[in-house]
Amino acid sequence: MIKSLKTPLMEDHNDRFKLIPSIKNHFALVTAEALDRERESEYNITITATDEGSPPLTSSKTIRLFVGDVNDNPPAFEQQSYSVYISENNRPGTSVCSVSANDPDWRQNGTVLYSVVPSEVSGVPVSSFLSINGDTGVIHAVRSFDYEQFRNFTVKVVARDNGSPPLSSNVTVKVFITDENDNSPQILYPVPDGKSLMTEMVPKATLSGSLVSKVIAVDADSGQNAWLSYQIVKSTDPGLFSIGLYSGEIKTQRDILLIITLPSLSFDYEQFRNFTVKVVARDNGSPPLSSNVTVKVFITDENDSYPQILYPVPDGKSLMTEMVPKIVKSTDPGLFSIGLYSLIVAVKFCHRRKPRLLFDGAVAVPSAYLPPNYAEVDGAGTLRSSYNYDAYLTTGSRTSDFKFVSSYNENTLPTGQYGFGL
Repeated sequence: MIKSLKTPLMEDHNDRFKLIPSIKNHFALVTAEALDRERESEYNITITATDEGSPPLTSSKTIRLFVGDVNDNPPAFEQQSYSVYISENNRPGTSVCSVSANDPDWRQNGTVLYSVVPSEVSGVPVSSFLSINGDTGVIHAVRSFDYEQFRNFTVKVVARDNGSPPLSSNVTVKVFITDENDNSPQILYPVPDGKSLMTEMVPKATLSGSLVSKVIAVDADSGQNAWLSYQIVKSTDPGLFSIGLYSGEIKTQRDILLIITLPSLSFDYEQFRNFTVKVVARDNGSPPLSSNVTVKVFITDENDSYPQILYPVPDGKSLMTEMVPKIVKSTDPGLFSIGLYSLIVAVKFCHRRKPRLLFDGAVAVPSAYLPPNYAEVDGAGTLRSSYNYDAYLTTGSRTSDFKFVSSYNENTLPTGQYGFGL
């Protein structure tokens, strides 16, 4: 008769197994609680039987127990979330990152397969951006990314085992696109207008330190790739203008009037009223990219010349000897060109055939009677006859009015038919 049964090797597992008597000299080994294969996949159980003799005799038997697997564990990712960075302009097929999930179940119950959860990024299927190797969990870029188009997006990756029924879990992968210096600065002002040329009007009385213009540029990149600086690379007068390194403000370094009135220069208004300034806007990327614009500065004239009396003429001088030098000496170039043109037209259209008027001494005494406000222009070259006109000058302005009257020759034009202003 068996006196007792012992399981010495079960001391650590007494809470999991126990012996239950069934019939005479028969016992059943049963589990005391649910077994977890992932906690302990096998057990070695030794059972000892002892009789009631004297001395008692014993016998032992070891049972090796294997715990079968049930698909009771979903895959578990190594990280709660993933954040990855990839440079823009990457090559399609570039490896972005890899995700990994473990399933403690056995065999097919522990086999993990990966996939990307269908979603959209800016209205485009995420499958157009990323793909994943279902066996390894390596994520690849399907396309080349553009930082200026989108800077980050989020996808979800699911890990699913091969059990029955299958269990799964998912993880969030945040993808950040890093910027590269792939955009040149864009000039906003002055507007390039296809030729990178803009004209600024500057009065000739502009003083040193005055603001002439401002170059404004932007860069679509970010960080130091978008830090812009400005520099004058070419100028008609290198010392006349300066530009703020970071502001882009173009200012004068000297008085404009001093430049155009230097006594050492043979002043040419046409030459010294036009200046060009070529400005380059450069970013701080590596390598740096740049754009340039040419600003044309036009020095405008001012109403700083007083009218000069051309008629009546001073004693002892004729109208022609007074008119032409004074017009030529005018500081306003427009007055000279208009006056000279008007004078030529006047001479052309007021031709009259009459004897030459003679001026004697300090007082002009014509050979025939003419009103006192008539003046003589002698014909010369192809102009063989004399001409007269009536000149009126207005005070307080730079213009003079010419009024042509009828001559004493019937072949001349009627009085007042032609009039021009200077």
